[in-house]
Amino acid sequence: AEAKRGMEQGEARFSVEVPLESKVAWWHDKYRPRKPKYFNRVHTGYEWNKYNQTHFDHDNPPPKMVQGYKFAVFYPDLIDRTQTPTYTLEKDPDGARDTCILRFKGGPPYEDIAFKIVNAEWELSHKRG
Repeated sequence: AEAKRGMEQGEARFSVEVPLESKVAWWHDKYRPRKPKYFNRVHTGYEWNKYNQTHFDHDNPPPKMVQGYKFAVFYPDLIDRTQTPTYTLEKDPDGARDTCILRFKGGPPYEDIAFKIVNAEWELSHKRG
């Protein structure tokens, strides 16, 4: 359903994975490790702060900024269904302070996946977060 849903204005597909170091898992001989399916979106828009209001208008808008992400990661064949998939935020190995790595860990038989995102404060309200 998520894949069939159309893009809203200001949304784009976001599927650029960050390569992770490969590890041999304890369950690799019993189950074939695989990456989970995912459908991610990035929401972009204009930030109308005081500077942009002064220097830009609607005919000549400021550059679009990332305003949010939506990650839909699917783990249909988890071995241990009692263990909830988790995410961690890690520093960007390139040393950039304006980006960070968002890593999703599902558990066996799935490998971790990671995405490079903008390093900004998260909106945690249930309407926007």
